[in-house]
Amino acid sequence: MNFSPLRDFVRIQSDNTPHVEDLPYELVERKGLGHPDTMCDAIAERASRYYCLYCLEHFDRVAHHWFDKVMIFGGEADFDYGRGELTSPYTVLFAGKAALRCGSEEIPLTDILRRAAEDVLTEVTTGFVPERHLRVENRVVDHQGPGRGVSRYRPRDRNDMVALGDSGLTSNDCNLLHGFAPLSRLERAVLDIEQWITGDEFKATNPDTGWDVKVFGSRREDRFTLIVNMPFIAADIKSFEHYRQRAAECHHAMVDRLETFLGMTPDVLLNAADRGVRPYLTALGSVADTGDVGAVGRGNRVNGLITPMRAMSIEAPAGKNPLDHTGKLYNVMAHRLATEVSELAGQPVELHIFTSKEAPLNQPEEVVVRIHGWDGDAHTEARVRDLVTGALESTDDLTRSLIRSGVTMW
Repeated sequence: MNFSPLRDFVRIQSDNTPHVEDLPYELVERKGLGHPDTMCDAIAERASRYYCLYCLEHFDRVAHHWFDKVMIFGGEADFDYGRGELTSPYTVLFAGKAALRCGSEEIPLTDILRRAAEDVLTEVTTGFVPERHLRVENRVVDHQGPGRGVSRYRPRDRNDMVALGDSGLTSNDCNLLHGFAPLSRLERAVLDIEQWITGDEFKATNPDTGWDVKVFGSRREDRFTLIVNMPFIAADIKSFEHYRQRAAECHHAMVDRLETFLGMTPDVLLNAADRGVRPYLTALGSVADTGDVGAVGRGNRVNGLITPMRAMSIEAPAGKNPLDHTGKLYNVMAHRLATEVSELAGQPVELHIFTSKEAPLNQPEEVVVRIHGWDGDAHTEARVRDLVTGALESTDDLTRSLIRSGVTMW
């Protein structure tokens, strides 16, 4: 795939609109590890990775697929102070398309999908036992249109699959993706506090806390307010008084963390429903214990946040084929490039990528780079252009990285 300098699709512009930090009001949200929507994103992405790895191991190529239509139907739980048990399992529904076999050799898709669901749910809940707590429904098909010969979903042999680094790959769809950098103070605070609450250090000293953490952040001028929803594991909480004690201890730890992080004291409200006498308890640490439903694409964007004050793509990258689904590749690339350009220019950056179906992966229709307060100097423009074209020429490296570690939005 050779880059043609004749078609100049990269636009580098100065952005003179107010930066988000200069706005009088800002809102940010993050859905945590145990939120049903985040679970679905993680399961879909894990399924794609496992499917790619299976294909590479057995065929040295990757079959076409997309698993970005995962849903979780929550179970039912019996819990009270000092006890908690899941009495009806979670159901994970996979819908999408994929090759089910290569020639006569079957690909064990249901096993791959189940392992993805088991691994994720075991990691983001407390006491999850797949054999008792999980049911998987596989609705993935390999259907093709009438009159078609070889389908991407029905390879006759490994040669009908796609090799990593294939120079003939093109965009599978029309997509519009966005990225920005750096994160604002509020965005960093919301991201940090959720990752800390669901991280190893906090969980080691607070094992009675759940995983379905949701953080809302607001900034009015320089006043920061964070609302944190965090469940507790019912079996570890002896009474309402014990619950209030543990919530107060966790609240104090969060304030200390945020004071260190922000250099100021924010207003923090933990578990708003506690304004009455309603404790936030769960059996395994998620509202999926009590029938809540999750779906891919309804939660965090690629940078781990929901940022309504920023340019934000509605593409759901989790579970998409990492070889040519530009809704995934360019989604990740836009944020990474925005960070690199921001570090280079020393200014906030907003970056947009637009591509059409069948466009070569290294030549989308447009890449627009907006640098806040940029003076238009030729040296910076040349270096930014090199960064953009270099990233587009290296999509195969990004694909390999995504297969190894996936898209992280949690």
